[in-house]
Amino acid sequence: YYPNKDAILVELLNRHLESGVAATRRRMAEGLPDSLEEFVRSVVRTSIENHLDDPQLLRVLAEQAPRSPELLEKVAQHERERVAYIQELFERHPEVRVEDVYLAARLFVSTAELLIHQLIAAPDPVDGARLENELVVMLTRYLTAAPPESS
Repeated sequence: YYPNKDAILVELLNRHLESGVAATRRRMAEGLPDSLEEFVRSVVRTSIENHLDDPQLLRVLAEQAPRSPELLEKVAQHERERVAYIQELFERHPEVRVEDVYLAARLFVSTAELLIHQLIAAPDPVDGARLENELVVMLTRYLTAAPPESS
């Protein structure tokens, strides 16, 4: 029993977040793919798959669900875990050429999450496979580009 619409939205948002956490942890447990592009693709695909069940509900949750301090902390904790995991990979992976791997990990997580949320839940959603391919190219090129020379 839920006392009102807000309580239902909070529960659905919690379930969505928990599903994402579980999917991320499963991917982490599987180990790292050999190439950076395969790794980027696995992260992007996992996130897209987590958002395909009900894109319209996802839009409602993003726009209308109340955000308690507890829920915001849960979201922040999940983001910190993902950033730390991805930063660790970037530090060890020979294809990554960015200088600030911590910032690159934060950009990577935020870019993937925000774009996937926005484009899958849009009134005119982007096809998941096309989104995956383009996002993989964008993120992989960013990570493997030579850093700019200092003046």
